[in-house]
Amino acid sequence: MPTIDVGAVDDLTHSRYAISLSTGKRLILFRLPRITNKHGPAALRGDAWDYYAMEAECPHAGGPMADAHIDIEDSSYVASCPWHAYDFNLNTGESSYGVKACTFPVRLQGGRVLLEFAAEDDVQLSAIEPVSEKVNFKHGPRDNPTGAAEYLGDDATLCEWCVHILDTSDPEHKIELTTHLFSLFATREQSSSPMRLGAGSVTAPAEPPRQDLREVKPGKMPKAGKGGSLKSRITMLHALANIEQWAIDLAIDICVRFATFQTTAPDGSVSQSLPRTFYYDWLKVANDEAKHFSLLRARLEELGSHFGALPVHHGLWDSATMTAHDLRARISVIALVHEARGLDINPLTIEKFRVAKDMESVDVMTIIHNDEITHVTTGHRWLTWICQQEGTDPVQVFRSNVQTHFRGAVKGPFNAEARQQAGMDRSYYENLTGRPWQGEVIAGG
Repeated sequence: MPTIDVGAVDDLTHSRYAISLSTGKRLILFRLPRITNKHGPAALRGDAWDYYAMEAECPHAGGPMADAHIDIEDSSYVASCPWHAYDFNLNTGESSYGVKACTFPVRLQGGRVLLEFAAEDDVQLSAIEPVSEKVNFKHGPRDNPTGAAEYLGDDATLCEWCVHILDTSDPEHKIELTTHLFSLFATREQSSSPMRLGAGSVTAPAEPPRQDLREVKPGKMPKAGKGGSLKSRITMLHALANIEQWAIDLAIDICVRFATFQTTAPDGSVSQSLPRTFYYDWLKVANDEAKHFSLLRARLEELGSHFGALPVHHGLWDSATMTAHDLRARISVIALVHEARGLDINPLTIEKFRVAKDMESVDVMTIIHNDEITHVTTGHRWLTWICQQEGTDPVQVFRSNVQTHFRGAVKGPFNAEARQQAGMDRSYYENLTGRPWQGEVIAGG
């Protein structure tokens, strides 16, 4: 079978790569720790790697497999689409849903990674790019050094970690601890000693503290304008960074605040606790939000400003407070209203930066937009799961919670395509109004 040389083993250090071929075909290359125990509980080697390739779009509905959730089942890697959780064995392409994805053998030879690709015509590698896993940690001198981030011990529970991160006011420490927690939880999920949840053992703070920020009401925020001037773009980026920092806390908070959640059992059935994949999914969201905040903070500094230079609002946390009593309400308002509104607004923001020829900010916002489609998907998936256990209609549960716990109308224009990708058709959001409110709907979170 013809082979395509995609690069040197020593150069491919990321876990995922987007591959473009001369035919226009797009693939994803995964670099994953070798599974060493094929006959018992899977064990991973951190010093040896195997490579897998599959088509870039999920064959079910075209979801981005670059953002797939990777699990181990029966000593094989399985990639689950971020949109609707269709799972595919990376060796065979087979799915438990009956759909099959195209996978491509990958082998190593002479220190090179070779992709086997059957084709009648001569196929060449056009491009290979790492999938963004970038978190911009701040290094070097700081104006108000607060020391190193405080790490918890090996016996700390997930809920203890979450409260610790929520109580951390230094944004750089919050980034560091959030990315560490996601990595630690995900790694231990594949081991014989997964992290204990600690549900109900600690209490989340009423509101996470902030460091050296001037708070104003959402309606008093500086007007960003159209992005034509440097001042305008800095104002836009600063407002977005504030939203992303709150988004870290919102994703962490949902793990600890609702750790004791039980579904309401319909007649004759048993109440269900949240499965561990719930915590993995929301920690992944928190990890993405930490990445987003770091990219925006770094971009502000590249433009000669810094996070904290302008006032901020706590509007997103106001919605968190209003939904602190019920997981269904929290997901409905935060993930499926605020974050879904980001899907509507992000393309408009990207275009403003593009018109201003600020392509670095375009790149940052494109990463954020693509990730946030998967975040809305996560909210939709877990609200649907709860409703399935309870025998209720997720559309009606969503609309009822918005009408009760959200302030204002769910206004367009809507990015119907992106919302549909995340699982939300128009029946969710058209002609929907919450409680009386005169302000704008906060986008993001």
